[in-house]
Amino acid sequence: MSQLLRKPFGTHGKVHEITPQSAGWRYVGFSLYRLRAGEEAGEATDTNEVILVMVEGKASLQAAGQDWGVLGERMDVFEKTPPHCLYVPNGQAWRATAETDCTIAVCSAPGRGGHQARRIGPDGITLTARGKGTNTRHINNIAMENEDFCDALLVTEVFTPAGHWSSYPSHRHDEDDFPRITYLEETYYHRLNPASGFGIQRVYTDDGRLDETMAVADGDVVLVPRGHHPCGAPYGFEMYYLNVMAGPLRKWRFVPDPHVEWIMKRDA
Repeated sequence: MSQLLRKPFGTHGKVHEITPQSAGWRYVGFSLYRLRAGEEAGEATDTNEVILVMVEGKASLQAAGQDWGVLGERMDVFEKTPPHCLYVPNGQAWRATAETDCTIAVCSAPGRGGHQARRIGPDGITLTARGKGTNTRHINNIAMENEDFCDALLVTEVFTPAGHWSSYPSHRHDEDDFPRITYLEETYYHRLNPASGFGIQRVYTDDGRLDETMAVADGDVVLVPRGHHPCGAPYGFEMYYLNVMAGPLRKWRFVPDPHVEWIMKRDA
């Protein structure tokens, strides 16, 4: 199995824990909790800033010395309603108590400080179409570069209809050469509808030294350390993924695969 494909290590409690050390990179961390009603989870942020994403279900949140009440609304991620999220700066801690069965994503990257804890969404997050034809997908932007409440994290949700492609035309963001391109590590947390389905994700570089094609199942995480990274949803299976990106500069600038660049120019 590819080292870029991470299977959940259980069905309950903390089921993913990806750190810069385990991923072999410098910036992005990603954890996932699946809690039953009444259960708790919590962590100190230490040197990282964190965005908690209520993927499914409801939980009461305490963070940075404040009670944030109950966050979460959608009980199934494929309802596609805007997520409830919470930003927690470095040097703080958070704790969640599940009000219902719930899934909580913990997106992290190094923080420099100076920001305050805050709720993100559902207000201000609007499901937006991107692409054309069978390249159409729908985006819930949680924290992209136009938001200035964090230091490093870029976080977004993407819903890809059955039979469509996403993160396509293929592109890469693996060089620190702004404004042409930025270096951003990235994780994809995948969900499938129906859950028995599968999706496809390829991660490859122009020189072919990295070229992995993976079948992703419901709940898998794919690491993108470099290279292009398109994914596809077969007919009959809708795909969701939660993207986490971070690097030395909080800007998303990419370079397309030269072999598919003509598609971007045609659809511009």
